[in-house]
Amino acid sequence: MDTPTETCCQHHLEHNPTARVKALLPQDEDLLDLADLFKLFSDGTRVKILYALLESELCVCDLAEVLNMTQSAISHQLRTLRSGKMVKFRRGGSTIYYSLADDHIFRILEQGMTHVKE
Repeated sequence: MDTPTETCCQHHLEHNPTARVKALLPQDEDLLDLADLFKLFSDGTRVKILYALLESELCVCDLAEVLNMTQSAISHQLRTLRSGKMVKFRRGGSTIYYSLADDHIFRILEQGMTHVKE
């Protein structure tokens, strides 16, 4: 059985949607930056860390206990999240506390979970 191939053989006489869509597309650099942002969500450990930080500002030791992981594994993922501007930190004496970088991260997680639960 032959598999149909998709071709566009109908010309749009009254309007040209491709021209409108092309004009509305963000710049390639912005799209690549967005793809990089979503890559940060592609690791389950990073998502767990972000969800833990939704609830409270935590240090590496706290995150390791909450997620039942080693401090080394948590630190590695936090470096990635910090470089992606998804978490921020503050120093409290000799301890570093982590939190979500901004409300955008909260909303992305919230929307993603809503989508998953539907």
